[in-house]
Amino acid sequence: MADYLTAIDLGTTKIVSIVGEKINNSGRIRILAYSEERSLGIRHGQVENIQTVVGVVQGTLGNIKAIAGISEINEVYVGIAGLHIRYIENRTEILRPKYEEMITNDEIKTLESNARKLHVNAGEKIIHVIPQTYSVDDINEITDPAGRLGYKLAGNFMVIIERGISTRHTEVCIERLNLSLKEMILEPMASARAILSEDEKEMGVVMVDMGGGTTDLIIYHDKVVRHTAIIPFGGNTITHDIKMCCDIPMRDAENIKIQYGSCIASMTPEHHIIAVPRGEGREACEISFKSLASIIEARMIEIMDMILFEIRKYADNDHKLGAGIVFTGGGSQMTHLREFVKLKTGMDVRIGRPGYISESSPKEIIHPKYSTAVGLLMCGFDSREKNLTPEINKRRLSTNDINSNNSDSDDNGNIPTTLKSFMDIFKNALYEKKEKV
Repeated sequence: MADYLTAIDLGTTKIVSIVGEKINNSGRIRILAYSEERSLGIRHGQVENIQTVVGVVQGTLGNIKAIAGISEINEVYVGIAGLHIRYIENRTEILRPKYEEMITNDEIKTLESNARKLHVNAGEKIIHVIPQTYSVDDINEITDPAGRLGYKLAGNFMVIIERGISTRHTEVCIERLNLSLKEMILEPMASARAILSEDEKEMGVVMVDMGGGTTDLIIYHDKVVRHTAIIPFGGNTITHDIKMCCDIPMRDAENIKIQYGSCIASMTPEHHIIAVPRGEGREACEISFKSLASIIEARMIEIMDMILFEIRKYADNDHKLGAGIVFTGGGSQMTHLREFVKLKTGMDVRIGRPGYISESSPKEIIHPKYSTAVGLLMCGFDSREKNLTPEINKRRLSTNDINSNNSDSDDNGNIPTTLKSFMDIFKNALYEKKEKV
């Protein structure tokens, strides 16, 4: 098995291929190489033109192989997002005939497997089943039920469902690249993996990934995913507003947004003027900094209203979000964004950049626009380690079985007492006491 993993972020404005390796005995990864190209054939996070996307991805993969000195890439992790994603909550439960024995990881996996048996509409596909909380008998809000005793084990799961054939388009892209699609990962979950701390997830936090085509939102509390949403506006929407108001090409609108844009008009000087050329034979378009900020602010107010609407779905139920809001993605680089969001929400705000990266990685990768790409790699390593754990436990179990067959006693020559046998002894002692009475 290769020590490195490869991931592809198929974004609306950019496509990023990235390869990295896990540093042993560390939660950090080393980025070996990454390559970014302007996105073509993708709209609102969905692959529309397979042939065009394949061409762009092929170029980025060739670049990272050359930079990292890798001869071949066989499998990849790919991010998915877009308006075709929806989620529902599902609760499943099992009755335990051997209630006196401890709950095992296999039983927890059975719950998750049952949650996947949910009926979905024609053409839909379940892509993620995310555990939220468990309950054992009358005890609720348990994050890890393994090791407990009880008659009934139940679990609450968030089921992420893909509507339409968008994921099939992504699968075909990977097939045409002669690669194996290891896993498709929800992009906001990947971004959250790269930028959020465990403390933030415990206290309650809203992560907002502002991309080109959409704005993705995910809420954590007590280290559990509580809510996700996809808002159909992103950085490209703001660029389009500037284009329409100033009657300039999309490319020029994007440039002045990046160089001079602000999302608070009142904090922008009015006397500063931008002259944007509009092609041969046409007069340049003149726009003040304040007018440009007014265009941006109007759209940002709409986006923030939608973000607040999603936050209230969870936070209005007396749930606290002590860690505030973390913005990431290319759109999070907007001037005065932190002040704007704090003014609108009253919550703490920070701009999230990829963390858990070794110092030997390229410094340019620590940028909000690469949060999803880095997070896809991290989720890939998490998934690989999770899949390896059952094999390790199986080998340990086999070793224990051999040891138990060789000896029925411990180092002191005492016969080991199981939980069941202990309970039997306890019940017999009670019966003896009753008979004496």
